[in-house]
Amino acid sequence: MGVWQLVAVGLVMLLGLVGVLVPGVPGQAIVWAAVLWWALTDMTPVAWGVLIAATALLLVNQALKPLLPPRRPHESGAPRKTLMLGGIGAIVGFFVVPVVGGIAGYVGAIYGAERLRLGSRGAGWASVRSVMRATGYAVLVELFACLLVTGAWLGAVIWS
Repeated sequence: MGVWQLVAVGLVMLLGLVGVLVPGVPGQAIVWAAVLWWALTDMTPVAWGVLIAATALLLVNQALKPLLPPRRPHESGAPRKTLMLGGIGAIVGFFVVPVVGGIAGYVGAIYGAERLRLGSRGAGWASVRSVMRATGYAVLVELFACLLVTGAWLGAVIWS
């Protein structure tokens, strides 16, 4: 697989990660389709292993989705910009501090945005709790699964 095609697969994965944050966009399916595209083009055992693991992880995520509270962003009281900043913070945090940084980046970015918007530490944490109850858990679990798939793909590309 050429460099430009790997860049295109990476951009499609990034589009899928952003799609997880936007209601109505099938972010998981986009990330999985990018891994499928890569595996069908690369045809190595590592690529097929990543595809199988990604498929299993995303299917488990789909099975767990009904157990999580539904997304109700309007009930959180936070602006849409705060939720997008949380998603961007999760993506950046995942790659700065592998795996665990995704959760810290999500919650930290939401807290930072709400602290600036509301002006006090207590109000910022209260808003974070409200956001996590209304949308956070469902978005965080789906985003984390997609970040794990993206990280596995990136690791396979770098080390193989």
